[in-house]
Amino acid sequence: MAPEPSAYLQHDLRSLQRRAVAVLSLGQILGGVAFGATISLGAVLAAEISGDEAFSGLATAAVTLGTAAFAAPLAAFARRRGRRPALTTGMAVALVGVALVVVGAAASLFPLLLFAFALIGAGQASNLQSRFAATDLATAASRGRDLSIVVWATTIGAVLGPNLVGPGEALGALMGMPALTGPYLFTVAGQGLAILLYLAALRPDPLLTAQAAVAADRSGATRPIAGTDRPRVARYAIVVVAAAHGVMVSVMAMTPVHLLHHGATLTIIGVTISLHIAGMYALAPVFGILADRWGRMPTILLGQALLAASLVLAFLGQDSTVAVTVALVLLGLGWSAATVAGAALLTEASDEVRRTRRQGLSDTVMSLVGAGGAIAAGVILGWIGYGGLALVVGVGVLAAVALAPTVRSSVPQSEATPT
Repeated sequence: MAPEPSAYLQHDLRSLQRRAVAVLSLGQILGGVAFGATISLGAVLAAEISGDEAFSGLATAAVTLGTAAFAAPLAAFARRRGRRPALTTGMAVALVGVALVVVGAAASLFPLLLFAFALIGAGQASNLQSRFAATDLATAASRGRDLSIVVWATTIGAVLGPNLVGPGEALGALMGMPALTGPYLFTVAGQGLAILLYLAALRPDPLLTAQAAVAADRSGATRPIAGTDRPRVARYAIVVVAAAHGVMVSVMAMTPVHLLHHGATLTIIGVTISLHIAGMYALAPVFGILADRWGRMPTILLGQALLAASLVLAFLGQDSTVAVTVALVLLGLGWSAATVAGAALLTEASDEVRRTRRQGLSDTVMSLVGAGGAIAAGVILGWIGYGGLALVVGVGVLAAVALAPTVRSSVPQSEATPT
C-alpha cells in the first residue's frame, strides 16, 4: 500500500512524534495490564487443566512461542499497511486467544488451552512492536529516549496486571466463569481499550508518515529515517538484544526455584522478582538518554558490564538472599541498557526498506532465545546449580563484548558518540 497522503508532511513532525509516543505509552500500559493479568495465572491454569504440575511451564512457553511466531508477520503487515492496523490486529488475535482460554478451561481441553495461549502471544508481539513504532518519526538525537519512554510505560502494566488477579477472580465467580479465568476479564478490557486507543488516536500513522517523509526527500535536519543501510551493525544489534534477553530470562526464571530451595519465603521471592522488574523498566528512560548522548555502542557495553556484574554476584553470593536480590536488580538494569540501546542501533542501521522486517526478526529471535534459555536453564540448574548457571549464561555477555570492536568501526561517529 502506498504511503499516506503527503499532506501529512505539512504537520510538524516533532509534534506528531510527541503525540505518537504518548499514545503508544498509554497503549503499552493497557497492553501491560492485559498481559500481566493473563500470564499471572497461566502456569496455575495449565497445571490444573492438565492434571500435572510438570506441564505448568508450558503456558508461558506457548505465549513466548506465539510471540515469536507473530512478531515477523505483524512487522511485515506494518510495513504494508502501517503501525495502527498491525498493532490492533495483534491485540485482536490475542482477544480471540483469551476467549479460547475460557473455553479450554471450561471444557478441560489442555491442547486448546495451549493454542489459546499461543494466540495471546500476538498481543505481546504488538507490545514489543510498540517500542519500534516510537522510533518511526524520531530523529537520531531523541530516538533512544522516545523508545525508552514506551519501554518504561510497561512498568505500570507489569505492576498493575498481577494485582488484578484477586478482584478478577471475585468478578469471574459472580459471572459464573470457570475457576481461575476471572482475571481474563481485565485482559479483555485492557486489550479492548488499547485497540480503540490505537484506532482513534494513532493518527496519522507514524510509519506511513515516515515513509511519506522519505518519499518527499525531506532534509536531514528533520528526516526521521536513516538513509544508510549497515547490515553488519544491524546483525550485531539483533544478537545483542537476543543475548541480553536470553541471559536475563535464564537467570530470572530459575531464581524463584533457587531461593525456595534455600529457605526463602514466597514474600521474599515476590519482592526479589518485583525489584528485578523495576530494574528492567523503571530506569529505561535513563538508558535511552544515555544512548542519545553517549552513543548506542557505549550504552550497549554499559549494559554488558551490568549483566556481567550481576552474574558474578549471583555466582559468588548464591547462598545469600540479599546478594541474589541485588544480582537480579543488576540483571534487570543490564537488560534495559542493552535492549534500549540495541533497538535504537538496529533502527539506525537499517534503511527504510529493510527496517520493519529486521525489527520483526529481532523480536522473533529474542523471543525464541528467551524460550530456549528458560528451558535450558532448568536443566543447567539441576546439573551444576545456580552459580554454575550464572557462569554458563555469561557466554552471551562475552559474545556481545567480543563482537563489539568489529562493529564500532561501522557506526558513524555521530551515532557512536553523539554531541
